[in-house]
Amino acid sequence: ALAVKFGPRQRSPHYLLVKEHRVREGSGPAHPPRRTLFVLNVPPYCGPESLSRLFFNCGHVQSVDICDKPEVAEKTDTLKSKFFNCKMTKGFRVAYVVFRSPAGVQAAKALSHRGPLLISTESHPVKTGISKWIASYAASVVDREELKAEVDAFMQDYDKQIAEEEAKAAEEEGIPDEEGWVKVTRKGRKPGLPRTEAANLRVLEREKRKRARKELLNFYAWQHRETKREHIAQLRKKFEEDKQRIALMRAQRKFRPY
Repeated sequence: ALAVKFGPRQRSPHYLLVKEHRVREGSGPAHPPRRTLFVLNVPPYCGPESLSRLFFNCGHVQSVDICDKPEVAEKTDTLKSKFFNCKMTKGFRVAYVVFRSPAGVQAAKALSHRGPLLISTESHPVKTGISKWIASYAASVVDREELKAEVDAFMQDYDKQIAEEEAKAAEEEGIPDEEGWVKVTRKGRKPGLPRTEAANLRVLEREKRKRARKELLNFYAWQHRETKREHIAQLRKKFEEDKQRIALMRAQRKFRPY
């Protein structure tokens, strides 16, 4: 347990629980074994910079990763956006402090025998109250140029990926695999309709007109019944005419051997 205080005026210290980070499945490159310190009960006002200053005398701090809860496995996604991955953290959190050498972890564990460490100092004050709210609001304002540059870079990578996939699909088109199966794509003589908003609106309008004509044709129930009766009467009339025609053909048929 490592005792810390927000400032010199605070009477009761806050305790951070620290230990060497060890997992059964094995640590990843972000949290290497023997060089990572696992910190629990991190207060909301203590950020990565504050943790780096707390353990500065223990050794060179390579990185500080603060999370809402302990992570079982390493994160596979490396895409971090300044604008689209903004998440407000509340309450006490956990942190992973990575040192350059294993001696830093042992030195950090030995800090528990010393007095309380200060998180906010005169040289490195931690913002609270109105100043913190103002800084949070200023950080939430999006810079249009930076956002445009990030979106353009993302779209360029996406277009490049799509082009590579299409080129690979074109190379593999018509070539059977190991089991003799040939992959069939939508590209051909009749490619599919483009799924655009205008095409969807045209299809919906066509279906709407067809449904309106059907509703106007049989608007009332008695009209529907009369239509069915007329259709049955026409079928019966045609059946009688066919019977008479067949009887006439049988009567006119004669035996002509030569």
